[in-house]
Amino acid sequence: MTLRWSARSREFGFLHALGLAGLTGLLVARFVPLAGLPFMRCAIREHTGWPCPGCGLTRVAVRVAHGDVAGAFDANPLGTVAALGFAACTVLAVLQMLFALPLPLVSLDAREARATRLAIVSAVVVNYAVVVVRVRFLGWP
Repeated sequence: MTLRWSARSREFGFLHALGLAGLTGLLVARFVPLAGLPFMRCAIREHTGWPCPGCGLTRVAVRVAHGDVAGAFDANPLGTVAALGFAACTVLAVLQMLFALPLPLVSLDAREARATRLAIVSAVVVNYAVVVVRVRFLGWP
């Protein structure tokens, strides 16, 4: 792994796009009653009884937006990590724009990139297994 720092600038980049997307999503989750909308149901779960891989992400967004991280973690652990990552991108993007902070740039070699992809796929599979067990066998909403 190679770590280097970007030049000091205030240019809009990928981090800022993630931060803006996260801020928008969390503001919508905070101020729009998403759970009451008629189209916010999972068609897969309604027809099969099995949760989809994204089951609980709306609850995660609403709970994180209201500061209930433990409740969000109960709804979908990996979704909570992603929501908190978006929130962190928002804070970092604002600080970078205000103070022109240099950002860390990480480069991975082929072996490290392969291991990172394997870790991400493993995390998604384990997270889905947790969601299935909670919904199908423990009766969680």
